[in-house]
Amino acid sequence: MTCSAATRKTGRLLSSALLAITGAVALTGCQLGDKSAAWGPQGAGPIRAIWVTRWDYKSQRDITEIMDNCRSAGFNTVLFQVRGNGTVAYRSRIEPWAKEFGGRDPGFDPLAVACGEAHKRGLDLHAWVNVMPGWRGKQPPSHPRQLYNARPDWFWRDASGRRQPLGWYNSLNPCYPEVRRYLSNVMREIAGRYPVDGIHMDYIRFPNEWNNSYPQGAKVPDYPRDRRTLAMFRKERGKTPNSDPAAWDAWRAEKVTQLVKDIRAAVRREKAGIVLSAAVSADPDRAKRAYFQDSRGWIAQNLLDAVYPMNYDADLAGFGQKLARWSEMRCRIPVVTGIMFDKRDSRSVNEQVNRSARTGSHFAAFAYNSLFERRDAAGQITRDAQSASRAELRRAVIPHVRRLAAAAQRHAAR
Repeated sequence: MTCSAATRKTGRLLSSALLAITGAVALTGCQLGDKSAAWGPQGAGPIRAIWVTRWDYKSQRDITEIMDNCRSAGFNTVLFQVRGNGTVAYRSRIEPWAKEFGGRDPGFDPLAVACGEAHKRGLDLHAWVNVMPGWRGKQPPSHPRQLYNARPDWFWRDASGRRQPLGWYNSLNPCYPEVRRYLSNVMREIAGRYPVDGIHMDYIRFPNEWNNSYPQGAKVPDYPRDRRTLAMFRKERGKTPNSDPAAWDAWRAEKVTQLVKDIRAAVRREKAGIVLSAAVSADPDRAKRAYFQDSRGWIAQNLLDAVYPMNYDADLAGFGQKLARWSEMRCRIPVVTGIMFDKRDSRSVNEQVNRSARTGSHFAAFAYNSLFERRDAAGQITRDAQSASRAELRRAVIPHVRRLAAAAQRHAAR
């Protein structure tokens, strides 16, 4: 079949033709032409994104340097993390400051600085937010306004009423309408107060995988099993989780989907053209079954403007298989393949970038610190065991990304 001219408006009316690095690219089940549904910053072709974590910056200087490095490396979209665990890296009226800044205002607004520095360099800036986590740490937060302390009833509990153990991400309960409303308001605040080009949702799922906060060999409880959640399920479905496990799973997936709908409506009320994207599992079937993340359903319902499958498989055959799973979606939505750069061989990274470019052109690098060193609180560059690996990736991968950027510019100039 042939993709029609299904262009998507973004904050900058991103509606130019998709760049195929070597010309027109034929996809499985989808033929891309000059009027296909593709976009990038300022309509300049494919997305070359990079994730910048909340640990990558401590000062305004850090943020300026990050944007310089991203621009010079050939990236055009920065996914800048500003919410990790119910604390934030911007001046919020809703949530307290991140512990990366000692839980207090650092004297500047990181998100405001990031937007300004990115836009000076022609980069798109998307606020990257961990949606479902309400806390992460071995100890509870000290700030009384932090959700773990202020709204303990919003967090997961097992069938015995015990809270999820501390040590990894502690999740909010998306089955509660007030939780969905709260999280939608957090995203709405970002969209309304900052000139972001997009909001990039991460952990938009149940973070219910095993981690070492649970006893070795123990199963993760089937969260949430608190009385109120069970009563809601019984009222809506007339069942219990034990009587119909499939309906219970489907219901929880519906609540996550409802959260996506609510966030989309909230941010669009503030900024009509904002791009809403999500980092999702590269295996959508398993993600829906295990983590109640129905990314295919979100795309079918037009809830996202772009999707970022995290295809972090080091094996090229496995990477290719996961890449193929998304081929049918590329007629509907930009699929930005997430590629793991961290601690990976440069030849493998370049090959995965090439395969992503041939298949659908868009890709995202995880993560900034895989290519560039961080600075400490005193502003000194820190070196560690991975410094040599970073240097090798910079030598081998950055020229390749720059060539893709140059090809995009030539195509856009035609």
